[in-house]
Amino acid sequence: MVKGAVTKLEEISIRSLGVIESSNIEFHDGLTVLTGETGAGKTMVLTALGLVLGSKSDSDLVRIGAERATVTGRFSVNKTIAHSISENGGQVEDGCAIITRTVSAQGKSRVLIGGALTSASFVADLSDSLVEIHQQSSAVRLTKPNTVRELVDSFGGIPLANYLVVYDEFTALQKRLSDLKSQMARRDSEMAELKDFIKLFSALDPKSNEIQTIENEISKLGSVEDINQYLSTALNTLENDEVSAVNMLQQARKELDRLKDKDAELDLILDRYHELVLGFQDVTSDLTSYLTGLEADPKRFEYLQSRKSDINSLIKKFGKGSDRSAAFEQLIEDGKNAAIRMADLSGGDERIKEIEEQLLKQFTRLKDEGQKVSQLRNKAAKAMSLAVTQEIKALSMPNGEVSIKCKVNDPDKAASYTNNGIDELEILFCSHQGGKELPLNKVASGGELSRVMLAMEVVIAQTQSIGTYIFDEVDAGVGGKAAIEIGRRLSKLSKSAQVIVITHLPQVAIWADHHLVVKKSEGGSVTQSDVLVIDQDERKVEIARMLSGQEDSQTAQQHAAELLHIVKESMIS
Repeated sequence: MVKGAVTKLEEISIRSLGVIESSNIEFHDGLTVLTGETGAGKTMVLTALGLVLGSKSDSDLVRIGAERATVTGRFSVNKTIAHSISENGGQVEDGCAIITRTVSAQGKSRVLIGGALTSASFVADLSDSLVEIHQQSSAVRLTKPNTVRELVDSFGGIPLANYLVVYDEFTALQKRLSDLKSQMARRDSEMAELKDFIKLFSALDPKSNEIQTIENEISKLGSVEDINQYLSTALNTLENDEVSAVNMLQQARKELDRLKDKDAELDLILDRYHELVLGFQDVTSDLTSYLTGLEADPKRFEYLQSRKSDINSLIKKFGKGSDRSAAFEQLIEDGKNAAIRMADLSGGDERIKEIEEQLLKQFTRLKDEGQKVSQLRNKAAKAMSLAVTQEIKALSMPNGEVSIKCKVNDPDKAASYTNNGIDELEILFCSHQGGKELPLNKVASGGELSRVMLAMEVVIAQTQSIGTYIFDEVDAGVGGKAAIEIGRRLSKLSKSAQVIVITHLPQVAIWADHHLVVKKSEGGSVTQSDVLVIDQDERKVEIARMLSGQEDSQTAQQHAAELLHIVKESMIS
């Protein structure tokens, strides 16, 4: 794995997605570029990766004539991600996680991670730690305050844990005080209702998720006869003395065992059959055990029905909202806090004064923690500004300057505080000497915006744990010397992370450690694209095509050779 990286995209397999009928693409450390003619399917590779990482699916992506599109990605993952996958029921083998996404022609989508069925949102949450994808529109994020704050916090390693604890306690006290003041106006009726709730809640003593458990057991006990009948019939079919499905499978296994060691490929199939038979026997054994332990329990069934009725009555009387499960869980939370609420109401004005004093002390703590975060953030913003400015100067903007301004809101006002602190951050930019620094979105061209974003990624990559960066034509609007410097910077970024770039620019492509070409072939009314790994000689031809549109041009190939030589000399020096 790349030094400093903890995750990496190892391979992606694409079947029946758009113009790509079938393709397996392996990715390695360093800088990988994908090139090819417009419309060949380069961006479809990025689309495939997006599907694997939980992006929205669309039936239009399925190749014409196919039933479904299937994309599988293999990633090296760290222990934290592996633990999340394991908790979701998936498996991580040899430090690698397999994510598979299928999309049917009818638009139905299915996601598997580590062999376990999961949701696209679960994978999308993990993707933030796996891959950072940048497209032409991604640079616009730099104009958003939240994005700038996240980048600075990441660069500076700003610790927010202590601040968040104090902030959460402060907001909880604020809500408690507000609720108490509104309740005091109707204290008598509120206390009477609360006493009634405490009495019923204590008598019932409900537990979290109890409704689902009760309903499942009621369903089971109410269906004992059906379960017994159908399960017995099924097991009789499987284990009948005369015609046993298990015995037939075992007999077939004995015959197949005679073929062992005849052919390595066949041995793999035989091993799979053996595992399936063993698994089938385990399931049959589990069904038998389940049937043996199955028995009717009228008293238990009656008790559960009664308890379910009592819980529903509690929800109907005190629950809030139309979602029964959510209302029930909120009631359990209310039950835990009922004694505190009763004490608050009983205390009256004295209780309000007491909470106000607690709130004042907590606000003092909040100001202290907030200002600590601000000081660290301001320091990080200045250091990051200098580092990014150095990078953009190397990207053919010798007079360019980036400044990240950290505005601190009034620390004496409670409204100034959010769960991110009291700061508002903004990127200012100036592209020429003596110019005035202005907000990035007001002065930077598309090409300049892309270069500022790339400069930031190069700086931040050294502090982040993301192992793979993907850039989709973020070099648009750039050419000549600036394009060469972008390629140089992408190469630098690839020393601390895996970098994959989709590009039209030969000046960027020449820096690749690995070069993939998406080629398009016509076959009737359906187009097929292949992704090919090319060697050094083939690279010269591809670079020539990118330069002139004519891969056979000797002049273009000579120019391509010169560009590749620039990189070679740069690496030596």
